[in-house]
This record gives sequence, C-alpha cells and structure tokens, in this order.
Amino acid sequence: MSLLLGVYKSALKSGKPSYRSSITYNNKHISIGSFSTELEAHTAYLEAKDILLHHKYTLNDYLPSFTISFHKWVVLLNFRDNKYYIKNPIYLYKYYFSYFLDENTELIFDVDDLFYYSNHKIFRRQGYLFVNDYGMQVNILSRYGIKNYAVENRDYLFKDGDRSNLRYHNIEVINPYYGVSKDLVKGKTVYTTKIHINGDYIVGRYPSIEEAAIAYNKAIDYLVQIKNINKKFNKNYLEDMNKDTYSELYKKVSISNKIKTLQL
Repeated sequence: MSLLLGVYKSALKSGKPSYRSSITYNNKHISIGSFSTELEAHTAYLEAKDILLHHKYTLNDYLPSFTISFHKWVVLLNFRDNKYYIKNPIYLYKYYFSYFLDENTELIFDVDDLFYYSNHKIFRRQGYLFVNDYGMQVNILSRYGIKNYAVENRDYLFKDGDRSNLRYHNIEVINPYYGVSKDLVKGKTVYTTKIHINGDYIVGRYPSIEEAAIAYNKAIDYLVQIKNINKKFNKNYLEDMNKDTYSELYKKVSISNKIKTLQL
C-alpha cells in the first residue's frame, strides 16, 4: 500500500517507525520534518505546498495548530519570497534580515551578518544568546566587541532601547576593555579600573579610557611577576595604539598601593 503524497517511511534508532515529509520547489528537494504518524507527515506536506505553490500564507499567519514547525515555516516563506534557501529561520529584507528564535522573538541584523547566521544557529539559555563556533559557545554580542562580563547600560547600550535590534548602528560600545568602567566623579568623567582577585580591587582612576586599560595590564603584570599570582588574566589589546605610545603610557600610569601591598 502506497503512502500518502509527500511522505516516506523511515525508522528511528530504536526501530520505531517514523514518517518523513518532503517537497520539491524550484528544483530543490526540501525536507519538511519527521513525524510520528503518516497523517501528520502528509499534513505538513500540504501546509508546505500551500506556502510554496499556492502562496497562501505570510509570516504573520502561523498558528500553533499547524503541523509544520515555525522554524521550517520561516525557511519556506523566505525561499518562496526571496529565492534563497537558508537552513536557519531567517527572512530577508532589502537592508536587513530577521532571525526568528520562535514565534514571538524576532532578532534584527545587518545584511553584513547574513553569511555568519546562515551557517550558525542561535541558541538561547536564560536570556543568553550564543552560537556554537568551533565547539565553543560564543556570545553573539562578542561580534560587536562586547566582553562576556559586560553590563548593559554600563559597558554597552542599545540606542533605541530595543534589545532585539542587533544592527551595528543601534549598538554603542561604551567600554571595550577588561576591568574598565566609565564614571562621573564631581561632575567629571573618569575611567575606573578594577581587577578581580578574590573580590574586586580598585587599580585606580584615570582621565582616559586608554590609560585605564593600560593600568589594568600593568596591574596584571605586577600581580603575576611580583606577587606570583597563579591566575590567568585576559589583557587589554589597544588596537589603534603603536608600541611607543603604549610604552610611554605604561610607564606613566600608576596603580593603587592596595594592589602593591595586597596580601594573598
């Protein structure tokens, strides 16, 4: 007895039967998903057919009662409307694209990031967004120069207040360096450097962010070379500063006596 249209039978590792659904559109064979019953697989095929061949739906028409997953819904609609098949739940617009984590969560990115997110799935855990890159969990905010320890509205901010708008023009990185924060003291902007050693210790306060970043590095050198602390610290890298300028500032900046007299 032949199976319903768009369905073929397979088996799970346990030996339990499974029903896979697929459809061909614009000469591309597309897997719709795996289902526990033949009827579910066929229903998903019909829904995919309505999307691709009958142009019946838009992004906003998805219902929980549909058999097809929302992920595949987005993939098929994007393929139909924009002629690009992308395996992740991405929908293209002229100047940006949307990445859907679910029916209620839409992230917006610049087209410059399209290749990356076409090949890297975004995961969410306790509000933390990351991708798996070469076996490592990488915070997506790191693509903007934002450190893992960074605090929103202190180290970076979303200019329009929308955390889902991840276009580059909407993200302002206030502090790109380890251990540095921007503060207002007696009406003046200063940059406070702290280092974590069994708690936070103030290294000093400095008039420029570059001096504060270098002071952090100097504190690390002192703790490792003089105090013999066996701890791995991440140093600040000042990309736009030449070696001579760095050396001058390194000699100039002072670090707190609390660091120098620290008893460990």
